[in-house]
Amino acid sequence: MPVTCMTAADIAEVQALVNAAYRGDASRAGWTTEANLIAGTQRIDVASLQAMLESDNETVLLLRNTDAVLEGCVYLQQQPQGMYLGMLSVWPLQQAQGTGKRLMQAAEDFARSQQVHRMFMSVITARTELIAWYNRRGYTDTGERKPFPNNPLFGTPLQPLEFMILEKEIG
Repeated sequence: MPVTCMTAADIAEVQALVNAAYRGDASRAGWTTEANLIAGTQRIDVASLQAMLESDNETVLLLRNTDAVLEGCVYLQQQPQGMYLGMLSVWPLQQAQGTGKRLMQAAEDFARSQQVHRMFMSVITARTELIAWYNRRGYTDTGERKPFPNNPLFGTPLQPLEFMILEKEIG
């Protein structure tokens, strides 16, 4: 099925997907878990997704299977320096089946459709396997680092964490 943009009707489903992909014991079934780095079960809340939906420069792309079941999503925010990509999420038991790659391609296609030619993202530096995955897709380390936010609503770091900024020119 084609990639679509999140609507208000999708918020609860997207919240469940993102939280399952990143937080809590259920996320350990996939390879993108942050459960060993961040305690808690919430990566995103309804209010944050609603705010994304209401913003003119933010979107969440959804990928559904032929039965219209949500398989994955990715967040995009147009900024002056390029398109920010985040919250790439696939159900843990469906990871490593190409859904993430399809979402990445859709995100880059969307950016190009908006006349944006640079993608960038922040990845926790301790996520070496994820950084390697993005590197294989052409994303490179800018050398920039940012502190991990201190927001207990979305989990408590179990060790000191920081973000690495990766970027890709998409032409």
